[in-house]
Amino acid sequence: MSAEEIDDYLRPLDDLKRSTLNQLRRDILSVVPDAEQCISYAVPGFKVRGKTIAGFAAFKHHLSYLPHSGSVFPELVEELAGYEKSTGSLRFPVDQPLPHELVEKLITVRLRQAFPPEPGD
Repeated sequence: MSAEEIDDYLRPLDDLKRSTLNQLRRDILSVVPDAEQCISYAVPGFKVRGKTIAGFAAFKHHLSYLPHSGSVFPELVEELAGYEKSTGSLRFPVDQPLPHELVEKLITVRLRQAFPPEPGD
């Protein structure tokens, strides 16, 4: 699995969707530069130490950020106000990339949940 698979996913999208999702991809990789890029559940994903910690998907009328955990969004209620979401998907408009600061917070929460500190750390 590789970045090429994500390139293949993005290639057929219209320019606006592809541009917005490429920005999200860059933002994710700026937070976790060593993440393995892959396809997980038929959509782009980013793995850290074998655990998928972020992903995204394109749909007809919106884009989605996928935290790969149902417990991320409840920790960021205030930051996510105004976004449509389900347990595992944060929807955003095709022409409005998620703010970098929000992506950073989403990934930070997911990393903390995926890799809790050891007692005494």
